[in-house]
Parts: sequence; C-alpha cells; structure tokens
Amino acid sequence: MIEEIILRLFLEDRKYLDKYKNYIRLNYMKDNLSNLYKLYITMFNYYTKYKDKVIINYNDMLVEYNLNYTVEDKEELSSYLNRIYAIDISNTESIVQLLNKHKDKAIAGDIAKLALDLEDGTASKETLLNKLKELDSTEQITTTKHQSMDLDELYQSQIATPGLRWRIDWLNKSLGSLRLGDFGFLFARPEIGKTTFLASEMTHMVTQTDGDILWFNNEEQSQKVAIRCYQALFGITTEQLFSNIEVYKQKYQELIGDRIRIFDLEDSSNTKRIESIIQSTNPSLIIIDQLDKVRGFKADRHDLQMKYLYQWAREIAKTNAPVVAVCQAGGSAEGKAWLDLNDVDSSKTAKQGEADWMLGIGAEADAMSNSRYLKINKNKLIGDKDTKAELRHGNQAVLIQPHIARYKEMV
Repeated sequence: MIEEIILRLFLEDRKYLDKYKNYIRLNYMKDNLSNLYKLYITMFNYYTKYKDKVIINYNDMLVEYNLNYTVEDKEELSSYLNRIYAIDISNTESIVQLLNKHKDKAIAGDIAKLALDLEDGTASKETLLNKLKELDSTEQITTTKHQSMDLDELYQSQIATPGLRWRIDWLNKSLGSLRLGDFGFLFARPEIGKTTFLASEMTHMVTQTDGDILWFNNEEQSQKVAIRCYQALFGITTEQLFSNIEVYKQKYQELIGDRIRIFDLEDSSNTKRIESIIQSTNPSLIIIDQLDKVRGFKADRHDLQMKYLYQWAREIAKTNAPVVAVCQAGGSAEGKAWLDLNDVDSSKTAKQGEADWMLGIGAEADAMSNSRYLKINKNKLIGDKDTKAELRHGNQAVLIQPHIARYKEMV
C-alpha cells in the first residue's frame, strides 16, 4: 500500500514529512483506512511533541499510539506496526517520486479551486500565480541512505513477518510468502489452467489483507474471470453459484467488498494506464495477465523489448505491491510435464533475468487428465519460517479442479 510505504519513510526520517506533510490524503485515509489514519495522526502528534526528534522507533510509536487511542486489541496493533516497520524503504528515491506525484495532484486540486474562487472574486490573482509556481517547483530531495544491517530488523521484515501466503501449501514451503518488492511469473501452454491457478491463489491471498487485488486482464473476458473468482473463493460450481445468487453476493460483500478489481487491457493499453490505476488504488497484490501484451517500450529486438517491460514490472513491485505476471510457454512445452527455463516463450533470457521467482505449469499430452505439474525454475525469495531449503527449486504434481476454479495438492 502506497500510504504505508510513505508512512514508513516519514517514521524513518522527519525531513520527508516536513516537505510533504501538506500533500498527504488524510481525509481519504480517515474515510477509507481508519487504522492507517490513526497511525498517521500518532506520528504527527509525536513529531509535534518532540520537535528535536528526526526518527520514531517502534516502541515510541507504540507508546504514543496508546496515549492517543484506546487499544482494544493490542496484539492486532502490534502486528500491524510490525508490518509497517518491516517495509523496505531502501529505494528511497522511488518513494520520493511517489510523494512528488501526490504533491502534484494536491496542488492541481488547489489550483482548480483557486481558479473558481478567482472567477467568483473570492481569491486574488497573486494567490493563484503563487500556487502555479508551487506546482512548477523542481526542488528534489536526494539521499544516499543505505540498507540497515540490524539483524533483528532483517529477521522481522524478511522471515518472521509473513507476506501473502499460498493456498497450495507446497508453495509456502518452497517459495514462501509474496512480499513488497517480489516480482515473479508463471508460464504454461494455452488452455493449461493459468487463469484458474491465479483465481485459486488470489482468492486465498485476498482474505489475508485489507488492500486491493488488482488484476490486469488481457486474456479471457473479464466477466469469465470474475465468475472464476467467485467459484475459487467459495470452492463451488457455477450451478451452485447461480442457484444462490443473493446468498453468495452477500457473502462476497462481507468478505471482500470491492477489493478484487479486474481491469480489461485492450491492445492499446500501456504501462502508463496501469501506473495510473495503481496510483489511484490501494494494492496489496498486482496480477498482470499477460504481461507480454502490455505496450510501453520499443526496442530493435523483441527480447530487449521484453527485458524493459519486465524491468518495469519489477519496479512496480518495489514501490507498490508484489507483482505476479503471466506469460506463455513456447512450443517446446507442448505435452511436457516439467517445464524448464528454455520453455519460456520468445525471450532468450530477458524475462528470466528480471524475475525473483518463476513457476512453470506443465501437463501431459492427455487432454482429459486433470494432473498438473508445478516446477520452480527460479527462486530468489527468502521464504518463511516453514520454508524448506530442499524444496526451493523443487517440483510437485497437483490436481486442477476446473469445475470450482481451484488447484489442490495430491493426497
């Protein structure tokens, strides 16, 4: 979540708060993210009270929060604060770019209002011109902040604090959680079950977070994808789903609300449109199906174009939320159970080099078989407490259950 990343930066260095505090969307958070709003208010109160402080550590934040608010669930508060302090802000300049975008949006809103006030005679021309100069400001904060080497912090952020866990437990034990900064992709031949895999895993992950799941779709019709999400969430057939529409509609709203957001990408869709949507939402996970079809980069060679595109997706993961992309496997994967790096379609090594993890989904030549074969071809993720080193580059046979849009492990 962008607001959480920004908060973590403010807690780490007051100078960023002093520069950007007037451009933070507190009203939006108050209405939509009440818990996060309270943390922002706590931070403001602390810095106001202790004017010589330039950083707020975990314990000071916890004490100040308890002074400002009644805490009914201390364990939940502690867990939330742990998650905030575990956020990686080593790429500070990328976060500053986000802050500058927030600043520009806020100033643009003020300019629009002042223009109307000037027309009504309630604002002066000088006030409007000064605000325009503020928008045109090119002042930037530069930093050479290095990565903290505190072993406790590293353990809490990368091991002890879980990210988004998988429905297929073998993936928890092999890959581990998905966290901010993680970018990976799955690949398979057409009609093998990539969309079903995404629906099965994503509807498990959405129950673990308060953020949005953004699904950028340029494969199947978005209506079909939405139905599969309903099926996967509840583990039901379409017949069961549509025979109890009101029941499942209500259950879905109670569990998810409006947090699964599926966007159709047309041939003309590009990276800028995706970035715009991401900035206007609150993502905890971003799915791009299929990434190769997204426009935004040109190169003399196709593999270089793919390299730039996959580098872009990696940067999105660093600054916003973990990204799961999808691409096709080439003809060499047809009828093949265990896919390898060479089966990734038309990229040489460009795609493989940018990913933190890669998962191939293979299938036998028998079109009637529901067996699928998962193979981890690349794994740079650290994992969780229950991740097993011997499974990091392992493989596992599973069953696809297309009638309920789920995958499951073989008993």
